[in-house]
Amino acid sequence: MNRYTLNETFVVHRYAIDEWEAEPHNHNYFEIIFIEKGSGYHTINDIRFPYKENNIFLLAPEDTHHFEIEKRTNFTYFKFTELLFSSKVNLPDRKYWLQRIEQLLHQPNIIPGDVISHEEDRSIIWDIHNVVLEEFKNEKVYYQEIISNAISTILSIIVRNISEKYNSHQKNILVSHNKIDSILSHIRQHVYDNDLTKINFLANKFNMSQSSISTYFKRKTGESIHQYVTKYKMKLVEYRLQHTEFTIAEIAYQLGYTDESHLTKTFKKHFSMSPKQYRNEMSIS
Repeated sequence: MNRYTLNETFVVHRYAIDEWEAEPHNHNYFEIIFIEKGSGYHTINDIRFPYKENNIFLLAPEDTHHFEIEKRTNFTYFKFTELLFSSKVNLPDRKYWLQRIEQLLHQPNIIPGDVISHEEDRSIIWDIHNVVLEEFKNEKVYYQEIISNAISTILSIIVRNISEKYNSHQKNILVSHNKIDSILSHIRQHVYDNDLTKINFLANKFNMSQSSISTYFKRKTGESIHQYVTKYKMKLVEYRLQHTEFTIAEIAYQLGYTDESHLTKTFKKHFSMSPKQYRNEMSIS
């Protein structure tokens, strides 16, 4: 089973092999990898760990990986792009899902490995996996919407498990851990809410004065907090202009700009063209 469908935004790939011949590589799409049978080692972003039956892995486009197979392994791959959740498919919460996708896209695997911490969640995902296989194979009425919503559910469960694992991991880090990483992570996670990225909020959250956090941030990144937030927002705007059908006004609202003209003015400063001109150029190329 290996064909593209849903306007080439989703593919299922299943196979069983004794030896992994591909070189370490990455892709321009997301992958959920299910281990149906077998064992060996999986390396993601130069971190090597054992894998076994029923493991589930999530790879973002910037992740590099390869397998070392010890026991013949049955793989199922769900490969997809963010267009699976575009406005072409009836997914009511696609704006909020896009936020999750962007966080994964711009933060490649923080804690690589099997992504599930709770076995009850693992069972749910495997059940949904079976539904997706049937829908993809049979293409019955509404199968596109069913697959889109199924993948959204799988990824929401995965993101929940990754978040819990990450938070647990953070608790074990020494107090001397580089604080700038925590500040940057907070900004990326809450960039959609202006109040949560203001200097006074960050200062209170990280137990620093406003002047000291501003100086610390500038020293560590070479940019002011405002410059970093704006640049990160521009990256998200660029991504949404390229990969979604949201209007410029909708993108402005989603990212906390007062109106479309405010976003357009800021975008022009960074790209020397308006968001509309940028989208038109991308569609031509």
